[in-house]
Amino acid sequence: MPKKVILCVDDEKIILDSLKSQLKKRFGSKYTYEVAENGEEALELIEELVEDGLEILIIVSDWLMPGLKGDEFLILVHQSFPDIVKVMLTGQSDEESIENARKNANLHRCLYKPWDEDDLVDTIQSGLEKL
Repeated sequence: MPKKVILCVDDEKIILDSLKSQLKKRFGSKYTYEVAENGEEALELIEELVEDGLEILIIVSDWLMPGLKGDEFLILVHQSFPDIVKVMLTGQSDEESIENARKNANLHRCLYKPWDEDDLVDTIQSGLEKL
C-alpha cells in the first residue's frame, strides 16, 4: 500500500512549519507531510513522489507566491493529477483567481490567512472523504 502524502506549498517557511505541525498534531503518522516553497519546486517534488510510488492525497497551496501563482499551480497539477484534492490558502487572493481555481482545478476549498486550525483540519478531513 503506497504511503499517502499531504503536500503544503507556501513561500513563507513559518507558514509551512505551522501547517505541517498542525496537520501532524491532528492526523499523526497516518500521512507523510511534504512541503515546497513555490509552485515550481512543488511540481518537481510531485514528480519525485509519484516516481517513488507515493500517493499525494491533498495539496494545500498559497496563492501569492513568486513565479507561479497558486491558482496557476493548482491548474497544472489538476491537468496531470485530477484526483488530488486541492485547497488554496491565502491572505491576498482576488475572487477571480479563486474562481479560476474552482473552475479549472476543481478547487475543494479556499481558506484565508490567518486560518483557524479547526477549519484547516475540517477542510482536510472533508477533502479526504471525497477520495
